[in-house]
Amino acid sequence: MYRNDEGDRFQRATGLMIQSLRSGGIYSTSLLQAFASIPRHMFVSEALRYRAYEDTSLPIGFGQTISRPSTIARMLQVCDIRSSSRVLEVGTGSGYQAALLSVLCDRVVTCERIHDLYTRARQVLFQLGLNNVQCVYNDNGGFDTVRGEYDIIVVAAVADATPPSLFELMAPGGVMVVPVHSASGQVLRRYAREESGSIVEEDIGDANFVPLVV
Repeated sequence: MYRNDEGDRFQRATGLMIQSLRSGGIYSTSLLQAFASIPRHMFVSEALRYRAYEDTSLPIGFGQTISRPSTIARMLQVCDIRSSSRVLEVGTGSGYQAALLSVLCDRVVTCERIHDLYTRARQVLFQLGLNNVQCVYNDNGGFDTVRGEYDIIVVAAVADATPPSLFELMAPGGVMVVPVHSASGQVLRRYAREESGSIVEEDIGDANFVPLVV
């Protein structure tokens, strides 16, 4: 347990983070409530907890980071997540984004290729009682252990091109958000599968992610 002064400090920091997200264009009430309900400091090392609610990425080991709150919020806001949505997250990392998703949707399947991160994220998610998250360990970085169709797919690492196998996992009407390399740097790309099966894509802003390994 945390001392009362620590709890108060984290609560104030959470409030400031929410204000920053709102002023930065995050308008989804359910998304802001998710950020308010998930303690971000639980997903970083104790040495970095004093910075947990800053709008910055932080190292989590193994060359990986926990993304900026504003980046996560931009990605999730354009996904149009519903309470009935089934979501696939590629790249569990710290588990923070999976925790946010668990508040927003029916079920989350999240896959991670680094075993220590997979284990650590599972422990924190279990500690928080987020029972609608299934963590999948896949050391080859592929998607052969993932089954079914997903309403939402969120990729938490940058790719040279979106892996074709991910399109096969999109349900009709589904949405996928992937950071990709472009001529000007990294961009967030949103794909939407129409009921006819055709894919509509659009770029929704700059990004800065670690590389996707597949």
